[in-house]
Amino acid sequence: MAAADSSQGSPALPPQNEKKLPADFSTSDTESAVPLPDPSTPGAGFSPAPDGGARSWLVVVGAACIFFSCLGFMNSFGVFQAYYMTHQLRDQTPDNVAWIGSLTAFIQFAGGALSGPLFDRYGSWVIRPGAVLYVFALMMTSICTQYWHFMLAQGVLTGFAMSLLQVPAFAAVAQYFDKKRAAALGLVVSGSSIGGIVFPIALSKMLNGSTLGFAVTSRLPPRQTSFFIGKAFKEARFLMLIGAAWCCFIGMFVPLFFIPTYAVSRGMEPTLASYLLAIVNGASTFGRIIPGVLADKFGKLNVFAVGGVLTGIVTLCMNTATSTAGLVVYSIGFGFTSGTIISGASAALSICTDDPRNLGTYMGMGMAMATTASLVGPPVSGVLLDKYGGYLQATIFAGVICLAGGVIAFATKLTTKGGLFGRS
Repeated sequence: MAAADSSQGSPALPPQNEKKLPADFSTSDTESAVPLPDPSTPGAGFSPAPDGGARSWLVVVGAACIFFSCLGFMNSFGVFQAYYMTHQLRDQTPDNVAWIGSLTAFIQFAGGALSGPLFDRYGSWVIRPGAVLYVFALMMTSICTQYWHFMLAQGVLTGFAMSLLQVPAFAAVAQYFDKKRAAALGLVVSGSSIGGIVFPIALSKMLNGSTLGFAVTSRLPPRQTSFFIGKAFKEARFLMLIGAAWCCFIGMFVPLFFIPTYAVSRGMEPTLASYLLAIVNGASTFGRIIPGVLADKFGKLNVFAVGGVLTGIVTLCMNTATSTAGLVVYSIGFGFTSGTIISGASAALSICTDDPRNLGTYMGMGMAMATTASLVGPPVSGVLLDKYGGYLQATIFAGVICLAGGVIAFATKLTTKGGLFGRS
């Protein structure tokens, strides 16, 4: 009988000493008691996140490889923007071409509303079909010739495949880390920075210079409750963070899409202009790791807010970089500040729940809502570019909204116990 009780999760006691526990009994009353997993109690019955160890860091490495292949590739869309406008899609306007990358960016995070809950319920198997679909999507993109081909293959299919990979990778790492979570997520996203160095150089060589057209596992058992968590959209902190990330994403995506074309308009050779994206992503490696470490010490919201404000300021300065040296320096500055946005937003969203089993759902839903900014920022900037013939109006539009995102992130601290001046 005792064995049967133990198998159901209740504390195992010798029959001769069996006694009724008091109503206010807790795990602090005895070191030998095993807490009963209770779906109504956040994180009940699970050991604390290890915050280190071989398995934890291997998960980080695996997730970083995913971000190398996905977000690193997405961060290189500026190369495609410049190439398409002079080749297959030369009859299209800049905003039309930008819609391809915007749709990819939107779906790769919006799909997290599906892949996040799937990860919480079924674990890391979600990544496997995503990997196969991603390879297939890239193969289809390579044979596209018309605008609608690119929208379907590179915009929709590639974006959806990325969504099945990225958010589960984020959620898996978040399950293994607590006190070092922001630093771990920063390391994960830094994989996209390395990809952002490799892909622009490789793509530029292939497109302009030739005739070429680790395991991630979940730590916790699946969550068996509702698929989506609707109550999250009644929480002020969650909604404010979505708004902050939405605004910051606008400021982040616009320079990523238009730095190469802007550099060409200033007289830079197209291949060299494509290398600016590699410089941006190289600098963002430090911008993702260093703020992540600082966030664990000084607060996730503090670092995210500072990153948003600084990115907004740097975005406003893009039109002042006119020489090759100036564009290189600008790319370094923008890369470092904007590196805080993705990892900072994800780390900030992780404080919205106390139950680690819900991390994937919260991150997925939050990033899905925030990434609608990718459907606004680049296309609107493309329209402004087409109308005014310059980049000043586009950078003002993106920079001011990004500044607003940093302010909203800072205001979100009012919903925490520490208040506006706390380390949250």
